[in-house]
Amino acid sequence: MENMLGLLRLHVIKGFNLAIRDSKSSDPYVIVRMGQQKVRTRVVKKNLNPEWNEDLTLSISDPVLPIKIMVYDRDWFSRDDKMGDAFFHIDPFLEAIRIQNQFRGLPEGTIKSNPNLNCIFY
Repeated sequence: MENMLGLLRLHVIKGFNLAIRDSKSSDPYVIVRMGQQKVRTRVVKKNLNPEWNEDLTLSISDPVLPIKIMVYDRDWFSRDDKMGDAFFHIDPFLEAIRIQNQFRGLPEGTIKSNPNLNCIFY
């Protein structure tokens, strides 16, 4: 993949108290999107508290693109019902990793200073 910065692994654990979308239950699954990429979990049949415990992997080419998480109820004879969604940005996580990597290998208690970044000169 062109301009790939790395891979992002998301661990989808479980859902709690999901809404009933079929007659007595739901058949939920999760879709995760980033740009044109789309990955999904398996369907957990007839369960309002599904446990997926699945790792989903996306390639990062543009860290500004948000991650969108959508939960659906699988319908076998009609369009799947949307149960909810959320999104988040990964750039704060990438910045935290960058900062952590700056200090990797230094003895504990060491203070690292870069005058060009930490000081303002008049």
